[in-house]
Amino acid sequence: MLTEVVHVAVGVLVNQQGQILISKRATNTHQGGLWEFPGGKLESNECVQDALKREFHEELGVEVLASSPLIRIPHSYPDKDVLLDVWKINQVEGKAHGREGQPVQWVEPEDLINYSFPAANHPIISAVRLPTEYMITGEFTDADDFIYRLDQGLKQGIRLVQLRLPENEQMNSDLINRAIEICQKHNAWILLNTAPEQLEQFKSDGIHLNRHRLMQCEQRPVSKDKWLSASVHNLTELQQAHKIGVDFVLVSPVQKTQSHPDVEPIGWEGLHELTECSVCPVYALGGMERNNLVNAQLQGAQGIAAISSLWGKGIAHD
Repeated sequence: MLTEVVHVAVGVLVNQQGQILISKRATNTHQGGLWEFPGGKLESNECVQDALKREFHEELGVEVLASSPLIRIPHSYPDKDVLLDVWKINQVEGKAHGREGQPVQWVEPEDLINYSFPAANHPIISAVRLPTEYMITGEFTDADDFIYRLDQGLKQGIRLVQLRLPENEQMNSDLINRAIEICQKHNAWILLNTAPEQLEQFKSDGIHLNRHRLMQCEQRPVSKDKWLSASVHNLTELQQAHKIGVDFVLVSPVQKTQSHPDVEPIGWEGLHELTECSVCPVYALGGMERNNLVNAQLQGAQGIAAISSLWGKGIAHD
């Protein structure tokens, strides 16, 4: 028998200090006593934006003036199926407070992991913590050129890096350690595109799995305090990523790429179809430029991952 899916509008309200507003559910409600991001289910013939405006006025006493899509999360509880339609609230009028008597609190994004949330909210926490751009290291001429390109990208605001080295540089410990040190200096996360066991050798923030390593995993290969991402190209790989508990995925190729000109891209429609099935944040990869970010988010992606546009393109050496 088909189960009706409860469509829920969720808002992630961010203040000028970058803190996130959370509220505590009443003990006599579903998932009572847990913290949550404000929102509620859509009423009949109501769109998500109108639901957010209504819920934020009723719950917090503020008027939503501007919002943008963040992530959509399908989730099955024992007693119901829900679809969380999560939007980032960029601007409100008024001072948020617990208008219905519920406790509210402003929390630093990194501290959200210390609060108890309903299971369906956990991907929201990852989405909130992750930046909208994910830089993957590309070609370089030598170690100095590599470090220069990495440093320039970080100076442009990149805060999430995947270290993908060519075969002849895979075990270059000096280069890897230098990259980790530079990312730490810029308060950026760096993930190694390598076998999970390599994580023990380096103080990186996590591991990225290519499609082959992903399909070989029977369980999550790194601890929960490390980031785990994976490359997926179809529903089977996405389901495998969910099975082992990745924190986010890269879906590719969305558009034609110079590196894989013979591979047929899935297009924006294909990206939308996969994000509809994803229970974790998604980055769009393949032919991506910074001006694709809004389009990617409208299709349900957390942000973009790019090589050419973020890895030194248009950067001239001094």
